[in-house]
Amino acid sequence: MPQWTDRDTPHSVASFLDFLSAQKGHSPSSITAYSVDLAQFHAHLVRHNESGLHQPGRIQRKHLYGFVRDMHRKRLSRRSIARKLASLRSFFRYCLRTGIIEENPADGVSNPRQKQEHPRFLNPEQANAMLEAEEDQSPRSRRDLALAELLYGSGLRISEALDLDLEDIEPGRGIIRVRGKGRKQRIVPLTDKSLDRLKSYLDIRQAFRPDPGETALFLGQRGKRLQRRQANRIISRLSTSSGIQESISPHTLRHSFATHLLEGGADLRSLQELLGHSRLSSTQRYTHLSLARLTHLYDETHPRSGKK
Repeated sequence: MPQWTDRDTPHSVASFLDFLSAQKGHSPSSITAYSVDLAQFHAHLVRHNESGLHQPGRIQRKHLYGFVRDMHRKRLSRRSIARKLASLRSFFRYCLRTGIIEENPADGVSNPRQKQEHPRFLNPEQANAMLEAEEDQSPRSRRDLALAELLYGSGLRISEALDLDLEDIEPGRGIIRVRGKGRKQRIVPLTDKSLDRLKSYLDIRQAFRPDPGETALFLGQRGKRLQRRQANRIISRLSTSSGIQESISPHTLRHSFATHLLEGGADLRSLQELLGHSRLSSTQRYTHLSLARLTHLYDETHPRSGKK
């Protein structure tokens, strides 16, 4: 995967990433995602004998279309392509505002048509099986179950969970302070089970030998903040060991949290606050899942449904 070094990072890119951090308040993981997307686009341009992002004023719309074709050939998902285009649009808007370029080459470049897919989620039995895995008391097991319980019990994005610091937890009040998109902070309650798992993990956190001054809640094996790739492997391993056949990601647990709350009677506005959605429309997609479940229940149980 293409990456920048301090020596070869174009000035425009370095300036843009600093802007995202200092002015927009994006999280380190979000800034890394932008950086990787820009590095991939730069590498694509260089392969085609272009100067890349060292001279953004020379980039034209055709170069973005070529990048999209290249991603299609590599079989990237439509969602991934749309996300990378969003990164490029943000970059070129910044360049236009700061006078680095005079015209925005991303204008008119649309996303690939997205499939209308509902979020995948676990049923309650699957979620319980995954989270009630036998804890072997090892530091790794305690950490993994604390992370999974937090994702499902509080509906966090994986980036939000990995950005948590020790000071963000208030065990006495049963809450955590979460920094969401745009670094907006919200208060999220902890379930009793999640609180127990976190306390169990915190008791042995020092076993990961954190670097002096490391404030991250979840640590990797080298004593630094746990990374997204490691977290994905953790959730995948837990789901496999619990007998779940389909592929499970950290986001699946967030979807499960939202779906199960709606099915339990939670209202959309409350769920919106818990999930940290800025728009209610982002939350409303979960109503389709609940409606489908209710329709199935009606068909199976109502004496006049015609399915008897």
